Amino acid sequence: MDTDLLKTFLEVSRTRHFGRAAENLYLTQSAVSARIRQLEEHLGVALFTRTRNDIQLTPAGSRLIKYAESILNTLNRARQDAALKAEDRESLAIGGMFSLWDIVLQAWLERVHRDWPSVALQAEAGSQDVLVRKLLDGALDLAFMWEPPQMAELELEEIGRIRLVMVSTTAGLSAPQAVGENYIMVDWGTSFATSHARHFPDMPLPGLRAGMGRMALALMLQGGGTAYLAEPMAHEYLGSGRLHLVADAPALDRAFHAVFPHAIVQRRGLINRALGLLREMSGEPAASRATFA
Repeated sequence: MDTDLLKTFLEVSRTRHFGRAAENLYLTQSAVSARIRQLEEHLGVALFTRTRNDIQLTPAGSRLIKYAESILNTLNRARQDAALKAEDRESLAIGGMFSLWDIVLQAWLERVHRDWPSVALQAEAGSQDVLVRKLLDGALDLAFMWEPPQMAELELEEIGRIRLVMVSTTAGLSAPQAVGENYIMVDWGTSFATSHARHFPDMPLPGLRAGMGRMALALMLQGGGTAYLAEPMAHEYLGSGRLHLVADAPALDRAFHAVFPHAIVQRRGLINRALGLLREMSGEPAASRATFA
């Protein structure tokens, strides 16, 4: 099968618009339509329902997305590895949840890139579901998550802990005052939500929820408010006086983990070196390893 057909299918499924997909792929709209028809004929199913100004995936189209992504990811990785093999170089494909890039991964990636110039790096951010799928497909060698799934195919290592502290743009607030008004509830994962509910059982429904600490920080700096942020993220603003610790609010720690496939043998040494560097930069002792077989 022509992989261009799969690329076109994924772009149409993302944009839900043949014209915008054509622009993004530098094709004519008729060429995009022809590719989708060719793919549908090859598979023997309709992938989209087309009505005026409304393009929706059929059930078959929805099921095809993960397979199309897997095929293209695997092919791209094979091409990269083949090219690197000819140059006798190593490669490492890394993924991380969006919030972890802000806190710990960006500085680590810069260090790896600087200190190991012979290693070809690929880095990306994504949701946990996307990262797990790419690990299982072989598109990623290593990923970082808050609460990784316990799967027989994956090996987990706790790498470090991130301290979350309640901070506010208003000085002198008590914790009950802070969560009572202009409070932003950040999604730091299930265990954080459980601990938060235990410490603040009577707090009112927050007026705003944010999927990442970076969102909450920007909102607070722009319009004021209170939220739990990762201590490294808040450090600069606490020092400058733009944010203030809520003194009687408990600090809540979150563990983050490295996840990689059991079957990955050829890059295990490189992965161990990379994780050792991350622990060194985080000031963490040797991490515990949890293997699920």
